[in-house]
Amino acid sequence: MTALISILVLIFIFVAIWQMVKIFDLTQTGKSTENNQIANDNDNKVNGYLMIGFLIFIYAITIICIAKYGDLPLLSNSASEHGPSVDRLMIISLLVIFFVQTVTQFLLHYFAFKYRGQKGRKALFFADNNKLEAIWTIIPVIVLAGLIIQGLFTWTSIMNVDEEADPMVVELYAQQFNWKARYAGADNALGKANVRLIDLDKANILGVDESDPNAQDDVIVTELHLPVGKPVLFKMRSQDVLHSAYMPHFRAQMNCVPGMITQFSFTPTKTTAEMREVPEIKDKVANINKIRTENSKELIANGEEALEPYEFDYLLLCNKICGTSHYNMQMKIIVETQEEFDAWMKEQKQFKNSLNL
Repeated sequence: MTALISILVLIFIFVAIWQMVKIFDLTQTGKSTENNQIANDNDNKVNGYLMIGFLIFIYAITIICIAKYGDLPLLSNSASEHGPSVDRLMIISLLVIFFVQTVTQFLLHYFAFKYRGQKGRKALFFADNNKLEAIWTIIPVIVLAGLIIQGLFTWTSIMNVDEEADPMVVELYAQQFNWKARYAGADNALGKANVRLIDLDKANILGVDESDPNAQDDVIVTELHLPVGKPVLFKMRSQDVLHSAYMPHFRAQMNCVPGMITQFSFTPTKTTAEMREVPEIKDKVANINKIRTENSKELIANGEEALEPYEFDYLLLCNKICGTSHYNMQMKIIVETQEEFDAWMKEQKQFKNSLNL
């Protein structure tokens, strides 16, 4: 597949250069008319049929891509309460774009074919048509206004945190190139923190204020656990550069900006175990493991260890290019029952007990 794509790219580059050379020749006004290339009826006819051929090609390749690669699990398997709203907005946007692209490309190529140059044909054009301009202005305005308004309502519903729901407060701390999570503890209030308070000798890796009473029961971890059905309010900080906390299956993303605190809230609706049983996820895991098995054969033949089987997990990723190891900046998220979460939390050290005193 890579070789085929490379060959196609080279062909397109050659064609582009060839066309540019022809255009350059046509712009040389110093030459006599006899040497200039003037398109005749046959040239226009060929170009017209080529336009129809290309129209058929783009439609065919679109159908093939949808049939072969149209499985979009991230438009159907959300794991948060607000996820279906985001998916619905995305699907509507894709349908509108697909419809507009299909119609406009057909009109563009068909008109180029139908009204191709012919000897004796005189071009007819309208210098001004208020009715036509009003139509192609008003329709996009209405469609875009509908999408924007729906998007604003969706965004507002996501960002309005219901304090009465008593959300669990968790800090996501970003730094090149890893994540840390800090739970607010039993008081559900995060202790104050500042990067100037970082003290590696005392294992105060997040710069938490050691004198703040609210910080004493905070819990710092490298693996994020969330109870299913419990609202979570994330407070986000960055130690160094701009990062972006991206949790795709929860339809959650928010920039982590140095010097300020950003936030995002959602309620998980599916445990990790439940998501692993979703048919689309099971198919994805099976396909990945099939590829890993094939790649492992070569590794084993070279005396290397085989690749470990892949198992689905929710992930927290960085969605901003933040440096050389950006691709590897991720943290596993485990969504579990409240009982499992409570049992895990009891095993974690509180901030006051994690310092080197």
